[in-house]
Amino acid sequence: MTNLGTGIGWRPEIADAVEGLPGVDWVEVVAENICAGHLPDSLLRLRERGVTVVPHGVSLGLGGADRPDAERLAELAAKATALGAPLVTEHIAFVRAGGLEAGHLLPVPRTWDALDVLCENVRIAQEALPVPLALENIAALVSWPGEELTEGRFLAELVARTGVRLLIDVANLHTNHVNRGEDPSRALDELPVEAIAYVHVAGGVERDGVWHDTHAHPVPPQILDVLADLASRVTPPGVLLERDDDFPPASELAAELSAIRGTLVRGRARAPRAALSRKPALTGAALSAAAPSATGVTGAASSDAVSSGAGSCGAAPSGGALPGARQRVGAAPSAAGVTGAGLSGTGLPGAGVFGAGPSAAGVTGAGPSGTGLPGAGSSGAGPSGTGLPGAGVFGAGPSGTGLPGAGVTGAGPSGTGLPGAGVSGAGPSGAGLPGAASPDGELPGARQRVGVAQAGLLGALVAGAEVPEGFDRARLRVQSRALAAKRAGVVAKVAPEVPEIVGDGYRAAFLAYAMSRPMRGGYRRDALDFVEHLLVAGEPADPAARRRLTLWWQDRAGARPPGRVTRFVRAARAALAGR
Repeated sequence: MTNLGTGIGWRPEIADAVEGLPGVDWVEVVAENICAGHLPDSLLRLRERGVTVVPHGVSLGLGGADRPDAERLAELAAKATALGAPLVTEHIAFVRAGGLEAGHLLPVPRTWDALDVLCENVRIAQEALPVPLALENIAALVSWPGEELTEGRFLAELVARTGVRLLIDVANLHTNHVNRGEDPSRALDELPVEAIAYVHVAGGVERDGVWHDTHAHPVPPQILDVLADLASRVTPPGVLLERDDDFPPASELAAELSAIRGTLVRGRARAPRAALSRKPALTGAALSAAAPSATGVTGAASSDAVSSGAGSCGAAPSGGALPGARQRVGAAPSAAGVTGAGLSGTGLPGAGVFGAGPSAAGVTGAGPSGTGLPGAGSSGAGPSGTGLPGAGVFGAGPSGTGLPGAGVTGAGPSGTGLPGAGVSGAGPSGAGLPGAASPDGELPGARQRVGVAQAGLLGALVAGAEVPEGFDRARLRVQSRALAAKRAGVVAKVAPEVPEIVGDGYRAAFLAYAMSRPMRGGYRRDALDFVEHLLVAGEPADPAARRRLTLWWQDRAGARPPGRVTRFVRAARAALAGR
């Protein structure tokens, strides 16, 4: 593994500061925020100086029940190639389920079923990527009921089965200590520290007994203590400071980087003699020998598994089931043996202006009288009196909700508007929750079980569905509000004109909208849906602001972007309306 050194997360807002910081050996960039063919000038200058750039993905959802999307994998591979990156990184998380998007990294249940699914998804990603893959442990507000493994044991199993490297976020270990009662030291005891590719360090804040991993606050001493504990066990190839919001002056960033370097020295100084004599994190062939690669197998394959040479996760048998007698790595490896970011804050695309682009809505029907908004058309007619799309591509939602129900995604359970059957496949009887359909139309057992569980949780968080049994309802309410607040913040970044037009009431209006309307197509689609929701409701109350918002929506939701002359005329009209 490449010795990276000390780095910082590159963000457009601090691009100039990052270029001027002393002692920055490498940077990490959110993969979804760049295009392979049009890299930001700042990143190009850094690369010319010999600074390593690593793409960090946030949208693959490798911990989800569906197999990784081939297009997303191809885009990530292209970005890694364009950057000349020595590796790419992603998260052990799910981000979508049951036809819903979380807009956030959600925890995977630490069960054998979820591990089986994750391993197979990791193998698929490894085969598609041109460089090694490392996966990050995430922070969580909620715990899954009935978990079967600790975090360290889960990570040890993952590495042993797939040979994937690890990106250990010490801030996330601290977050899970506060929010879930998990001991960071025990996690470090159990996880394979020699498989670490690099380490994340970030700040957060505690409110009402809940730690929020904001990436918008200075790194506190307790997180540096976890970093020191890790450094006493292994010398990580790289350590990176993450900051995603409320960016401080460059001098403060430099001071935090200096504190991180000092913490690494402090950790190494307190390492026991045996640890000091141990090698740094395993690299290349050594890692492959210590833990099976994506093309190896842990032990003998189970009798009901069909060997395809694809690794311990292997190919599903012809009947669609994952291997029944799962291979285990036995006792959790010790630290002395062969062992080893937001929405991470937002961590999602947020920089840049929304702009006029191709049709996001594709809606052409007539809307409510006097609004110019759609009612019917390609998205179909919405519920009576709303003018919102209901049928068509997404299908008709339950009465009074305007949420999708039938169509491509399939009909969801009564009263929820959550998808159930259709192309995504039917869930268990009465559940109406889909999983990832296999070629013969049936779901592998583990994928189906994981998919149903994740769809139930996500439905409760973003669509007002019933809270699944065993979850802490109070914690889910905190998580649900946090997801809605994050949506409001990211929409304000990708469509800055919207809060400017709506004014001081933007945040409250968006949170009210978000609590009953799940995101259905990314943050730019979310901005369009929110504006449509306001206009249908006759908001904003100020006529001039409503006209400006209507023009904004029309510019971006038409069948095609308006021409330069049309945009000029509309801009002039909006300026006159604002007088």
